[in-house]
Amino acid sequence: MSHFLNEYTFAFIIALAVTLITTPIVRKLAFKFNIVDKPNERKVHQKIMPYLGGVSIALGFFAGYLYLIPQIDSLHASSLTAFLVGGIIILATGVIDDKYNLPPKYKLLGQTLAAVLVVVSGFTISFVQLPIIGRIEFGWLSIPITIIWIVGITNAINFLDGLDGLASGVSSIALCSMLIMSILNNQVLAIGFSVILLGGTVGFLFFNIHPAKIFMGDSGSMFIGYTMAIISILGLFKSLTIFSLIVPIVILAVPIFDTSFAIIRRVAKGQKISTPDKLHLHHQLLKMGFSHRTTVFIIYIISLFFGAAAVVFSRSVLWGSLIILALSLVLLRFTIEVVDTLNENRKKPLLNVIKKIVYQTSKEKG
Repeated sequence: MSHFLNEYTFAFIIALAVTLITTPIVRKLAFKFNIVDKPNERKVHQKIMPYLGGVSIALGFFAGYLYLIPQIDSLHASSLTAFLVGGIIILATGVIDDKYNLPPKYKLLGQTLAAVLVVVSGFTISFVQLPIIGRIEFGWLSIPITIIWIVGITNAINFLDGLDGLASGVSSIALCSMLIMSILNNQVLAIGFSVILLGGTVGFLFFNIHPAKIFMGDSGSMFIGYTMAIISILGLFKSLTIFSLIVPIVILAVPIFDTSFAIIRRVAKGQKISTPDKLHLHHQLLKMGFSHRTTVFIIYIISLFFGAAAVVFSRSVLWGSLIILALSLVLLRFTIEVVDTLNENRKKPLLNVIKKIVYQTSKEKG
């Protein structure tokens, strides 16, 4: 295993270096071909910004993958071609959307096609472990469940990409948790993919942190989401722990819940699910008066908590896991109050307590 860890470290460095080198080049190409994001009333940024950051992330990922091929082949891994082809489809769909602003149904078509390729190749969520109940086999239901999971996580990261460094940072934190979990469970493929995607997201973060020089665009958020969904199938869902269903959801809690709230909010208002708005978690934190950097940092902390909770969760006995779950629910309650999904007049006890603490602290300092 130590040999593989050394190889993975070098693969991370390769992915990181390639992303760092190619991002400035991709930035120039985005301006040249007018693949840019223009400010409007819904956007936070105030100037034209280049897209295509996802291309440099993908290049870093594929470079790291090429280095790891001998290790993967030696482990007799199969059906990875479908995953790579699916990744290219996702990336191409994202690039086209960055340029031409595709209708949501065409983006969904590209995502579904990639997910179907993965499922046909044999990568599926075939079972989960639950407390008391034990192992549940999905049978033929594994096909639609896996497709929904891949498409769902792909869009969850896409929805999260609203502030400088937000999607890339939250993804990096989640990937660290996935990496730790994969190492603990000796899931070699999941370790490899986590390492090289982490190299790409960390490398891109250097250019995407506020004030950003480039956006990842749909090409980046969709590629990251798609790959993270695959990693979770390779590693987290294959775990034999009693919480194999809960762990990947906890790790990806921020994008999953933010997306879920957005869907509920839009359905309740009779809007299309794809209708954009300024009611996501990061928008609401900005409305509360937090700066751009502070808002992103708060969401990083929330993501870090969920990521750490997932790791501890998977290694704890039942009572310890229930304590962690309770703390996670408190944090989830805070998130719901901030996002204000359905009713602006709803009582928000937890948020009010936090506001009072912040007010008293600032008053004492003053």
